[in-house]
Amino acid sequence: MDAEIIIAGAGPAGIAAAVALARRRRDLAEAGRIVCFDKARFPREKPCGGGLTGHARAALESLQLAVRVPAVPCRSGRIVYGTEARTVALERPVDVVRREEFDADLVVQARSQGVIVVEAEGVMSHEVDRARGVVRVTTSKGRRLLARVLIGADGAGSRVRKQLLAGEPELRARPLRLFKLEIPAPRPFADEMIYDFSPMKCGLRGYVWLFPVAGGRLNVGAMHTSASAHGLGSGDILRILDRTLARHGVTLPSTARGWPAWPYTPRARLAGPHVLCVGDAAGIDALTGEGIAVGLEHGLVAAEAVEHALNSGDLSFATYTRRVRLATVGRELALDRRLARCLYGPRASRFWLSLVMFDRRMRELYASRVCGSEVLADKSASLLAALARHIVAAPLRLRRLSRAD
Repeated sequence: MDAEIIIAGAGPAGIAAAVALARRRRDLAEAGRIVCFDKARFPREKPCGGGLTGHARAALESLQLAVRVPAVPCRSGRIVYGTEARTVALERPVDVVRREEFDADLVVQARSQGVIVVEAEGVMSHEVDRARGVVRVTTSKGRRLLARVLIGADGAGSRVRKQLLAGEPELRARPLRLFKLEIPAPRPFADEMIYDFSPMKCGLRGYVWLFPVAGGRLNVGAMHTSASAHGLGSGDILRILDRTLARHGVTLPSTARGWPAWPYTPRARLAGPHVLCVGDAAGIDALTGEGIAVGLEHGLVAAEAVEHALNSGDLSFATYTRRVRLATVGRELALDRRLARCLYGPRASRFWLSLVMFDRRMRELYASRVCGSEVLADKSASLLAALARHIVAAPLRLRRLSRAD
């Protein structure tokens, strides 16, 4: 056996799973039997706003991983639509980091815990040998390795996930499209996160973001949810991004790079015998596109499932998909999937956007969720109360939203 556990991918999800397992099973870490393979060399680029929410911070603390890279603490978020803007205070700041630096430092910290991280060599394919109780892994450099467990943390285009679901009906939703660029800030920006939903009137099913990062720079980007009725191409999205940023006094010096990503689908299978998926490979947040907290929390759930499997000898992972679905991260992702269908849907989006813009309690609830003090999936009564208020107030709010165009 070449390793007990092989992890495809060394981003936050893969590192979280590896470190959690190293802490739970020191014998495996000390023997060098927890191995991560990543196709890239760190630091490497990642399409992400870089915000460390309260859930991300809580996961890092449970893993005893520190944020050791420069960060800008944002104490408020601003929601914009045309001439209307609303600012919501955050009881705990969201630290905005550069993913290139953050991910690279997590790798360093994982290595200090005994995790072996192999860079510039990815997992290309795998084959489960149930008779022998192993999974055979082939890497991009042609190495063939044996392990008892393979964790797919290899991103939105996960080879592990594709092979796991080969021949099964596709349950995942249409992809999200993320475009991101880091640029010098043309002027001083407040330490707040800006979410601009104005481009929705141009067909964007998502938002444009502007987040401050260390060194007087800005992380800017756009998220778009693909839909047959709003099939914007990359060029369309980039033009929308360019025009929206211009309203904030920002000019793009070069073209933002785009990536596809797939949102979490509760019914989609995330595991099979000897194999399970985490992070972007299991699905990101359909409402915000957030991946850091989701990946870290997925990693913790996976580590618990793997430890139980190794101790019991049952490596079927038959209950893993349900474990994720019932965990806080799964319940929050399922809620955000429903909210995204409302907000970004082609028919009722203005109705739901006006709720976000003009209902103070709704904004405060979501801010508490971002800070990590609330689990929004457990606040059904408060959400229903917000909807009831909105049904009464919607005509006036929709008129205000129309005037903001």
